[in-house]
Amino acid sequence: MLKAYKFRLKPTADQKILIEKHIGGCRYVFNWALAQKIKTYEETAKSISQFDLNRQLTQLKKEQLFLKEVNAQSLQGMTKQVESAFTKFFREKKGFPNFKSKKNPLQAFQIPQSYSVDFDNNIIKLPKLGNVKAVLHRRFEGNLKTATVSRTPTGKYFISLLVDDEKSLPKKQEFTTETTIGIDIGIKDFVVLSNGEKIENPKYLKTSLKKMKALQRQVSRKVKGSNNRRKVIKKLTKLHEKITNQRNDFQNKLSFRLICENQAIALETLNVDGMIKNHHLAQSISDASWSSFVTKLQYKAEWSGKTILRIGRFQPSSKLCNNCGYYNRDLTLKVREWFCPECNTFHDRDVNAAINIKKFALIDQNLITI
Repeated sequence: MLKAYKFRLKPTADQKILIEKHIGGCRYVFNWALAQKIKTYEETAKSISQFDLNRQLTQLKKEQLFLKEVNAQSLQGMTKQVESAFTKFFREKKGFPNFKSKKNPLQAFQIPQSYSVDFDNNIIKLPKLGNVKAVLHRRFEGNLKTATVSRTPTGKYFISLLVDDEKSLPKKQEFTTETTIGIDIGIKDFVVLSNGEKIENPKYLKTSLKKMKALQRQVSRKVKGSNNRRKVIKKLTKLHEKITNQRNDFQNKLSFRLICENQAIALETLNVDGMIKNHHLAQSISDASWSSFVTKLQYKAEWSGKTILRIGRFQPSSKLCNNCGYYNRDLTLKVREWFCPECNTFHDRDVNAAINIKKFALIDQNLITI
């Protein structure tokens, strides 16, 4: 089973320079390889292979001497990334590969092998960089795979280690109606559970929006290229990073709790890309980051042997009475509570939706019948 472990790096001033050279060199080789791919196809209508690019890379390093300061395996990894990007484009229709920009907020490079971790001394030994101090806050066992060194917009350095612990994924645990929870994801309440519990949306972006706008105004008033402008931009970047960290912390804790407490979780398939086209709700939906939360639920469920059940996006949930099946066609978005005219049952719209999501998911699994 593959797991990624992320640690904070504490490089020296010289090591920071080398990291920047690695980032720049890898970006240069990726763009060069992508340009060679495009050029070769335009001229010959054939694709140049990764092995041919690696052979040309040897000559490129003789012409661009700064590339010799970069780990050779990291540079070859860029040609592999280009090859993988083209494979996804042709086979999976993922979109044509783009050139890497140095203006991208997150800069990184990969180290395929030849590195080691010393937990006792809090050191990670990397090719060309030597012993780099790291905050190794947790231990792991397994075979080291690819390492990714990254620099955040605020100037912090991290390393993500992919580790194979040689364990298989646990067998899926059996679940029943009692051990299954339905979840309705929303804006006012981040999640509403089928047992009636509501977890409020912390809205980290909205909370910091006033301060963010003030900093953005300060940036616009500063002279471009000045030290004062850079200082304000750094403050703004730190605020964005804080919001991201708060959101990830909240979602990780909530997803861990839900996975631990239930054997199966039922979710509705949401068209998030389509929903954010509504400019009235786009900011709130982006702040909630539903897709990120669902991703955390999915991989935690895989690691724990739990099950994620999905229902279709067009299946009615909030407008359907979970007691008698009456469909309320006149229910608008602003109405949060309603009475069923057929069975006279009072419904909280979101709780009713969570219960129906659970029911539809269990019907699909043939655990209950209509």
